[in-house]
Amino acid sequence: MKALYYPEYGELVVNDQPVPGIEADEVLLQVAACGICGSELETFAHRSERRKPPSIMGHEFSGTIARIGSQVTGLREGDRVVSNSIVACGECAWCRRGETNLCPRRQVFGMHRGGAFAEYVNVPARCLIPMDAHTDFRAACLTEPLANGVHMVGLTRHLAAPRVLVLGAGPIGLMAQQAFQALTGAEVLVADVRSERLEVARRLGAARTLNPRETDLGEVIAELTASEGLPLVVDAVGMEATNRQGLALLRPGGTLVMIGLHQNGTPFQSYDIILREKKITGSYAATQKDMAIALDLIAAGRVDVTSWVNYYPLPEGETAFRGMLSPGNTQIKSVIIL
Repeated sequence: MKALYYPEYGELVVNDQPVPGIEADEVLLQVAACGICGSELETFAHRSERRKPPSIMGHEFSGTIARIGSQVTGLREGDRVVSNSIVACGECAWCRRGETNLCPRRQVFGMHRGGAFAEYVNVPARCLIPMDAHTDFRAACLTEPLANGVHMVGLTRHLAAPRVLVLGAGPIGLMAQQAFQALTGAEVLVADVRSERLEVARRLGAARTLNPRETDLGEVIAELTASEGLPLVVDAVGMEATNRQGLALLRPGGTLVMIGLHQNGTPFQSYDIILREKKITGSYAATQKDMAIALDLIAAGRVDVTSWVNYYPLPEGETAFRGMLSPGNTQIKSVIIL
């Protein structure tokens, strides 16, 4: 099979790789489309130890079942499906509670096992969700990043926040924006330092967009909330500066959701958290339930996961990576088509 192969740090090449075999509980999936995640761009650009070559990356994918393992039930060859990025063990306490994203034995496609920047990938059947015949594979492959947004909604739904600020209008920030809009009806504000990303956020329905290089976020939020602060902030950047900023913009009793992984910092003052009863929660990946909700949103046309995305055929996979990482790049998200 053809694959976008990561043979060593700093290199990507399209070449022939063996078609993976399947275990009894797995299917062989013919990949139709696979999104490039920011974590994979970081891996390639900065030689991350989290994804070591040689390997095939790719964990945001959709496709058609080509072959089924002997123990798989409920699925057939030819079925159109999307996959979670995580392979959970299915047996631990977290999995039994439905918290499959927190499974201590979890594997991630393209990190701990073969990924989907290839014509075929082997997938445990429990990771798959069937899709209808009308949803485009190019949209469906982004179910997983949208499900990250759905997961954040689930973590914070009890707050019934009428207004949410999303820091960062990259792919996950835009997915969070749309998930909160579609599932809660909240007014979503989006902040980013790049004007082209803010333009997309506006087009996707943001109530207001803010550029911290041009506007003092503290002053704007104080004006909007009569100096009370926000009930909910999502940090989809993950820098110490955005962690601190998100916490500072919360009202007493407010919640900061951290999903960005740009830096592994310790930016907090404990008194601010304690004396104002602010909450900080991490958000990681998505459960199968989150995936199903996200796919339904895409199939129903309630979110837009295509108009702001760039598409590349597999032979141009390296071009897609290097283009996203080039100085002055204005692309937000790229998907490889097979």
